[in-house]
Amino acid sequence: MSTKPKYYIVEASALPEVFLKVAEAKRLLSTGEATTVNEATRMTDISRSAFYKYRDAVLPFQNMMTGRIITFQLLLHDEAGLLSEILSLFAAAKANIMTINSIVPTNGTAVVTISAETMDLTVSLEELLHSMNQISGVVKAEVLAG
Repeated sequence: MSTKPKYYIVEASALPEVFLKVAEAKRLLSTGEATTVNEATRMTDISRSAFYKYRDAVLPFQNMMTGRIITFQLLLHDEAGLLSEILSLFAAAKANIMTINSIVPTNGTAVVTISAETMDLTVSLEELLHSMNQISGVVKAEVLAG
């Protein structure tokens, strides 16, 4: 019986502290702030065994999304120029738009999906989502698939 791994996106505050510390230890190693696993685990106050147990299971969301096509779902007010403003945000972040789909607005809002290749993003995915959600007229922006 082959068990395929299942993946979940979980808000960091809901995770056990050890997962966050493993992610931080991995970041320290990847940036060179720590040169050995011993040093990284000492800096994050976890055991080496905890690091080795979870290192392959803990991956920051941004790392998972790098170089992939991400589909965003947005709920937008029906306002002239709003989609253009959002697309300018994607362009500024170097996200390569692959598809845009929109439904006819009902009750003053429309659902828009945008698929973009994220290989060359100049900001984190979280920053891009935050920026979209700050635009006046955007009711909600979220990652639908990726």
